[in-house]
Amino acid sequence: MTGTQVSRLIRQSLPEIRETARHGTILDLACGSGRNGIYLVKQGLSVIFADRRQAALDDSARALPGTELATLRAVDLEQTSCNPLAGQSFATILVFRYLHHPLLAAIKDSVQPGGLLVYETFTVDQPRFGRPNHPDYLLRPGELEDTFSNWDIRYSFEGVSECETSGRDQAIARIVARKPARD
Repeated sequence: MTGTQVSRLIRQSLPEIRETARHGTILDLACGSGRNGIYLVKQGLSVIFADRRQAALDDSARALPGTELATLRAVDLEQTSCNPLAGQSFATILVFRYLHHPLLAAIKDSVQPGGLLVYETFTVDQPRFGRPNHPDYLLRPGELEDTFSNWDIRYSFEGVSECETSGRDQAIARIVARKPARD
């Protein structure tokens, strides 16, 4: 397996992602290498790649030469003085292998009504398998599903799963949830 393999969760959610993308832009939040967003751009969808590391954004740009469907944004998602998503709205937000607890409310607010969230990150059981192991970067039991409990949860998983890129076990939580059309 390679580190550029698109997430199975993205492939499974592609019809819903496509449908929401008719109403706005997709945000690949803390995109890292951009593997999931790159896949979506190659499917003809418009994606904003956001990460604090310019090198990661440059890697994404190199993978998508000449496309106007990709927008790159260098942004510190862990700013304490302001909400880096304030005033923005997205048809779909993707978050993979990233957690900053104070940002969860901003993510929730930034998904358009009727929009989609596709989220996967590590749980507190992850230290059994390796990094990350700092509790600030790990979900508590049921936290992801609880945070989005008033949304239409299309898919949810929490437990031990084989990592698609490394083949090693990982403690992970995943959710695909649609925001209510009206709050």
